[in-house]
Amino acid sequence: MGAGRLLHLVRTPATSPAPAARPGGHPQPQTHNYVRLPRTTSAGMRRVAVSCSGSGSGSSSADEEGMTYKGAGVDIDAGTELVRRIRKMAPGIGGFGGLFPHGDEYLVAGTDGVGTKLKLAFETGIHDTIGIDLVAMSVNDIVTSGAKPLFFLDYFATSRLDVDLAEKVIKGIVDGCQLSNCILLGGETAEMPDFYQEGEYDLSGFAVGAVKKDKVIDGKNIVEGDVLIGLPSSGVHSNGFSLARRVLERSGLSLTDPLPRNDGVTTTVGEALMAPTVIYVKQVLEIISKGGVTGLAHITGGGFTDNIPRVFPKGLGAKIVTGSWEVPPVFKWLQQVGKIEDAEMLRTFNLGVGMVLVVSKDAADRILEESSPAYRIGEVIQGEGVHYA
Repeated sequence: MGAGRLLHLVRTPATSPAPAARPGGHPQPQTHNYVRLPRTTSAGMRRVAVSCSGSGSGSSSADEEGMTYKGAGVDIDAGTELVRRIRKMAPGIGGFGGLFPHGDEYLVAGTDGVGTKLKLAFETGIHDTIGIDLVAMSVNDIVTSGAKPLFFLDYFATSRLDVDLAEKVIKGIVDGCQLSNCILLGGETAEMPDFYQEGEYDLSGFAVGAVKKDKVIDGKNIVEGDVLIGLPSSGVHSNGFSLARRVLERSGLSLTDPLPRNDGVTTTVGEALMAPTVIYVKQVLEIISKGGVTGLAHITGGGFTDNIPRVFPKGLGAKIVTGSWEVPPVFKWLQQVGKIEDAEMLRTFNLGVGMVLVVSKDAADRILEESSPAYRIGEVIQGEGVHYA
């Protein structure tokens, strides 16, 4: 038992129902599109996630400046440097999932949290969908290798255990597992007085899947001219919230105020920000099963700029055609209020594309037709990095 930990519970498989059977046909990317706010008040993976919990608003002159992720407390470059140093101790890390050879398969593992989106969960009282976000962040990572998720483990830590609240969170995790066709195999609950603010908690998740060695998608077959296809996101997903919360603070709006938009749809700011992360597992695995996919990138922290190059062989990069997909109103609002530069938006948020598929030219039209809604957002080119046109 760790110092300061008064409670340590292990939830067993018996408490984790198997995923419900799904009818045939083309799977939808996500069944939870938005949430409603209460109207009262040996190859390895490594991704660095940094959360900022500060709330300073700065001076009035600073408020007129363009906002950045680093200014909100998240330094992506520092995270990249940490990964570089870890590679010296554990060579091979850097992919979206860690691959472990097991017979004729690879076990593929991933881990993540939901960052400071939790802050909005505390403020809105919405706790039943944050578990979907938690599952999504890990299973979307491991599916980029072509792996089918098998099981999920969670870690729930709080200062004082509120059983009713924790049950809502775990229910969301079970929902996320069902959307991924995997099971909640177990987890930990830690009650640590004085470590967290009253009523707050933290979450971590761990997913394990499997893929046949001859079916693994590792980017090695990507060639110049391959097409980049984007699958739509539900919104901000679970990255960039340290910056998004600073923008919300600058805007003067509350989470229950309507989100400024001109498409005739009425949503609140909180509904737009708390929309659960899309779980792409079923859709992506179906696309992969029909052939033509050479690489996959989960668009999380680092946006397009840092995530897409992770799947390319040396010497290749991406040309992204901005304006080739629909950018949800929440991102337009964030950029306008925060006066955020285009380059910063592209390196922080998913901007409406949560998963990028690299596919052969021959398969591109078929995949676009069968995966609607989906967007042709660019192509693979000579020269490393992401170039915007």
